[in-house]
Amino acid sequence: MKVDVLLGLQWGDEGKGKVVDVLTPKYNVITRFQGGPNAGHTLEFNAIKHVLHTIPSGIFRNDKINVIGNGVVIDPVIFKKEIEGIKKLGIDLSKTLFISKKAHLILPSHRILDAASEAAKGKSKIGSTLKGIGPTYMDKTGRNGLRVGDIKNNFKEKYDKLVTKHQLMLDKYYEFDYDISEYETEWFDGIKVLSEFQLIDSEQFLNDELKNGKSILAEGAQGTLLDIDFGSYPFVTSSNTVCAGACTGLGIAPNRIGRVIGIFKAYCTRVGMGPFPTELFDEDGKKLRENGNEFGSTTGRPRRCGWLDLVALKYSIMINGVSQLTMMKSDVMDDFETIKICTAYNLNGVEVEHVPYEMNDETQPVYTEFKGWKTDMTSMSHENEFPEEFNAYIDFIEKETGVPVKIVSVGPNREQTIERMLD
Repeated sequence: MKVDVLLGLQWGDEGKGKVVDVLTPKYNVITRFQGGPNAGHTLEFNAIKHVLHTIPSGIFRNDKINVIGNGVVIDPVIFKKEIEGIKKLGIDLSKTLFISKKAHLILPSHRILDAASEAAKGKSKIGSTLKGIGPTYMDKTGRNGLRVGDIKNNFKEKYDKLVTKHQLMLDKYYEFDYDISEYETEWFDGIKVLSEFQLIDSEQFLNDELKNGKSILAEGAQGTLLDIDFGSYPFVTSSNTVCAGACTGLGIAPNRIGRVIGIFKAYCTRVGMGPFPTELFDEDGKKLRENGNEFGSTTGRPRRCGWLDLVALKYSIMINGVSQLTMMKSDVMDDFETIKICTAYNLNGVEVEHVPYEMNDETQPVYTEFKGWKTDMTSMSHENEFPEEFNAYIDFIEKETGVPVKIVSVGPNREQTIERMLD
């Protein structure tokens, strides 16, 4: 058996949670392999809307195992709130949610360091969600981190040692007022909840599942263009969001990767700072934001909106080895007269068709225009109902990328998902 990987191809917020939920019946195990509670995966079904931050999006399907992998960083406070919210829906995760002992913990002092660092940057801030994720990954690579498996072994001693280090950093390098005590109480309550779940050697568990013929879906968080190595650095997240991150974030060998399912919106959005060549500041941009309800599911911040960037999409497909595409939020553009796709960049007077190292706010998009489909797609249930103009839009994307668009989403609900019958 192989591990199929599902990940975002843009700057996050592509709709990965919904697609994982739709695909879960085909798999035995759903895993998260990187990121932390800055992710917000939204699922809608049976008049329920639920946002997951740490827990894999397969939890709403019965008899499926969900694993939080070693590459994830966990905030016990947020984890506890997630568990409480899920319990209210009558779902018991005690036997279906497993957590890697090697996953790192976000401490209250990590959150304070995050806020202090961002405040110190002033106008050059990167737009952090202030969840403490960056400082946690810094401690991980600095070999100072606290892991889930430490809960059972001299935990308080290790916790105090790391917090003391953080306090010295705050006092020496930042002029920042903080009070850790209130959040600390919540944090240890979260640790108690976390310790009640099955803490496992996740790399061994997942490889054993493969040997036993079980199918696994690896769920990515954020998006390729936020990858620490291949994203629009420094305006990126702190982990590897690309397909290779599934190997290191789960302990899966590269030759065990199967299908790579790339998720993208029919347009582009971004939260926070950083280059965004197709960003719109006009009525079209406002319309995309309002029609798509483009506000962060985790932060609530309004998202920057723009036309689809095919240059960046092709780059993400290349980096990840994407084998099939899923297009989200097609319905958001139902009432546009004209729709554009960026097919190249104008960089300092030179037209380029790849993502350059030098991409910045001066990078200008070169557009190809399409006639809008001017049709309400939200009630459609089969590709035969797609208007001609919409099919032309998809055909252009498939031709340019060389990758088939297998799934099209025409609304937020689980049922508003159309699988195309491709040759």
